[in-house]
Amino acid sequence: MAASTSYHGPAGSDDDDDAAVVGGHVVTVDDEEESASWTDGGIDLEMDSPRSRSHRGVPTFDSDASDSDGGNEAYEMQDRRRFTSEEERAVVSKFDRKLVVFVALLYMLSFLDRSNIGNARVAGMDADLAPPGQIGSGWYEWALSAFYLSYILFEWMALLWRVVPAHIYVSLLVLSWGLTASLQGVAVNYPMLVALRALLGIGEAGFTGVPFYLSFFYKREELAFRTAMFISAAPLATTFASSLAWVIMKVGEGGPIAPWRLLFLVEGFPSVLAGVVAWYVIPDSPSTAGYLTARERRVARLRLVSSSSSASQSGRGKKTGGRVRETLSVLMDPSAWLTSAIFFLTNMAYSSLPVFLPTILTAMGHSAQSAQALAAPPYFASFLIVLATAHASDATASRSPYLIVHALFSAGGYAILALTGPNGIVMLSPGSLVRYLAVYPATVGFFNVVVLTVAWTLNNQAEEGKRGLGFALMQAVGQCGPLVGTRLYPDGEGPYYERGMAVCAGAMGVVALLGVGLRVYLGWRNRRMDGEERMGEGGEEEGEALVGEEQRGALKKGFRYML
Repeated sequence: MAASTSYHGPAGSDDDDDAAVVGGHVVTVDDEEESASWTDGGIDLEMDSPRSRSHRGVPTFDSDASDSDGGNEAYEMQDRRRFTSEEERAVVSKFDRKLVVFVALLYMLSFLDRSNIGNARVAGMDADLAPPGQIGSGWYEWALSAFYLSYILFEWMALLWRVVPAHIYVSLLVLSWGLTASLQGVAVNYPMLVALRALLGIGEAGFTGVPFYLSFFYKREELAFRTAMFISAAPLATTFASSLAWVIMKVGEGGPIAPWRLLFLVEGFPSVLAGVVAWYVIPDSPSTAGYLTARERRVARLRLVSSSSSASQSGRGKKTGGRVRETLSVLMDPSAWLTSAIFFLTNMAYSSLPVFLPTILTAMGHSAQSAQALAAPPYFASFLIVLATAHASDATASRSPYLIVHALFSAGGYAILALTGPNGIVMLSPGSLVRYLAVYPATVGFFNVVVLTVAWTLNNQAEEGKRGLGFALMQAVGQCGPLVGTRLYPDGEGPYYERGMAVCAGAMGVVALLGVGLRVYLGWRNRRMDGEERMGEGGEEEGEALVGEEQRGALKKGFRYML
């Protein structure tokens, strides 16, 4: 019974061919052709040359439905014997330092360019752009909503990571949002700012696919910490934005350019420069990473040829019918909708507090400059705790306990803010220390939940195609959350904003409950696959009734859902 498996990657490796016997399979690596093959009796497995296949180097596996256990054993054992753990650690370390740090920098610039509008508002933007007598009439909320409306409508651009070479795609995205962010500084009225915010949303929409892109380079048990390194740039950006806004307001006082205009111009220009740099430093795949040696590029490819890798089973090479079944499988998967609901509710808080916190702090009685300074520490704390949590989550190969705890943590912070107003249990002054300190758990909690939700979604799809679709569904549903979040803090409800705080507290509480439900559901599915495994080949028909054809395919590859 024949089965074929192929891995496609760009050219560039050592000159000599290598051969070895791995678990009874003859393995040959052809360096000149950048291909590898191994055989065992009737089973032929091959890693083909990219010269005739994909130049992007995304791991690709094609196999028929009759994949045998011997074929699985071949590629599961091969990657463990072809390189040492020291070589693997060296490759991962280079990806961490060269790739993840750079895309995190890009995300920091992205988040800075989208959220600095909150700093610009308290620096005088409303007074300059709002029509006479209409300051606080809702124009600011429309500027926020315009960004997220276009962001949602162009979420499909995240799928272009599988079509356009990454270095080209990233460069175009970063250049587009950098130019648009800078142009906000020359807006003469709110309608013009609303239009620019919509264009900014289009530019940043495609960048949401970065965690999916990282899954081409990392195994599933490595992904949460790298996703955290990427997403933690958001609180770091907000810390930087608040501190920089304070400096710019100081420097711009009495100058020829209004401080808020100077803010947009200064913070948008670095993105333009980064877009140019991205063309040269973003690899399209592990095989095209110029900072790896030829040997390291081979190790980077082979380490992913495993059922435990994050990018091991691809949806490429499937016929249209297979892709339709794959899509329907994701849409019919309750876990995909549960993670989407978690992301939607978390995004209500994640999107709203960064753009409203300076306003909230000003309403608490702080000066505009003090509000900019006080907004920074909660986000810096979030940055540190996100990294620590993700490291622990990867080390324990578990997501739900951390997600649930942080969701409750965030709900508690919001609850304190909601219950210490005029209609709450205890009436505190708007600028009290207790209310300010409550911002910390609220902020730390939702940033951690975002990171864990993204990693959990990518971890729990056995195939690359399903992983991409599951991630796209989570983004499409989840990014609707900001449309609600940006409407939670109208000017008329200051300085306590009890309704907005209560809604976010409830949303994060529901996130904790959904996290419990998702863990229980995935644990149940794991137990069913365990039962199928125990039944063995003799119970194939009955086992298929237990777990279904697609889960049987995942079961053969040793896949289990991460809890």
